[in-house]
Amino acid sequence: MNTVYIVDAVRTPFGRYGGALSGIRPDDLAAHVVKAVAERNDVEAPDEVILGNANGAGEENRNVARMAALLAGLPVTTPGVTVNRLCGSGMEAVIQAYRMIALGDASTVIAGGVESMTRAPWVLPKPDKAFPAGGQELVSTTLGWRLVNPRMPAEHTVPLGEGAELIADLHGVARAEQDAYALASHQKAAKASFEREIVPIGGLTRDEGIREDTGPDKLARLKPVFRQGGTVTAGNSSPLNDGAAALLLTDEAGLRGREPLARIVAGAASALEPRHFGLGPVEASRKALARAGRGFGDLASAELNEAFAAQVLGCLAELPDLDPAIVNPDGGAIALGHPLGASGARITGTLAHRLAAAGSGTGLASLCIGVGQGLALVLER
Repeated sequence: MNTVYIVDAVRTPFGRYGGALSGIRPDDLAAHVVKAVAERNDVEAPDEVILGNANGAGEENRNVARMAALLAGLPVTTPGVTVNRLCGSGMEAVIQAYRMIALGDASTVIAGGVESMTRAPWVLPKPDKAFPAGGQELVSTTLGWRLVNPRMPAEHTVPLGEGAELIADLHGVARAEQDAYALASHQKAAKASFEREIVPIGGLTRDEGIREDTGPDKLARLKPVFRQGGTVTAGNSSPLNDGAAALLLTDEAGLRGREPLARIVAGAASALEPRHFGLGPVEASRKALARAGRGFGDLASAELNEAFAAQVLGCLAELPDLDPAIVNPDGGAIALGHPLGASGARITGTLAHRLAAAGSGTGLASLCIGVGQGLALVLER
């Protein structure tokens, strides 16, 4: 098995829903990061481009990885494939690239993900019979369940926010605790520097969702969104976002004398009750660390994607050996944003850059996935 290295990782700043990146197509967002990581590492023709995308119903619908490779000016002989594991799609792309290189099926791969939640279209389902006389309903593809199979048990199809409420119930995570976590995410993100990974686009040079001016009082005034009398608000949840991320992965021969950021040691997926999707990182993290021959005590840093504060706090409650002090030291998705298909690549790249800056260490990147899954990667420097 070949050793697999992360040579570089780039991303766009993450834009707010309807914000600075709303006028940019998802295939152009993807092409921007693919081109940037290829050019700054002098890669003319990678063996493959693999991108994650959670929607696939809009302007990214014709295999956005292949479209991005062409738009980025890579040779027309460069293959591209798009993968979908919902919120974990960007990390799934990295894992597939890792496996491909480890097995010797490729030497150099660009892997990442993209999502424009602003530009996600409304879709019009085809009617059950021809020429209906009545009106037809458009369905938004921005987030969550749509066009649900009537055979699917109702307990599997609870809204994402209600799933976070269920985790808050399960672990007794109070509203004040969630708000405090969200506030810390914004405060850490406001102080962090992502210059080594961000490639500006559309006039945007930093993540648009970071709120330096938020505070306990502002967060406390927000009303619950998903349940009357609940605890999950817009302030302690990740927002809707636009953005893209890309990593350059290679084997020993592909390094060509370059110093890698980190190497990939192991990855793992897990699955659980869909309504408890937010706890997916728990088992995925345990499996990935076991495959790497490491434990939580070996970790120098961890990235745990912040879909909801209640979800992160629930995971930490079930992972008592994971030191909360090393988790998301530069803030997380509550502040930085969560463009679904890009987030897994973003946290992996951020972790790789952090390990490189430290000079050594073991890191864990993990995220929860809608419909009850988790994904994790272990990196080392």
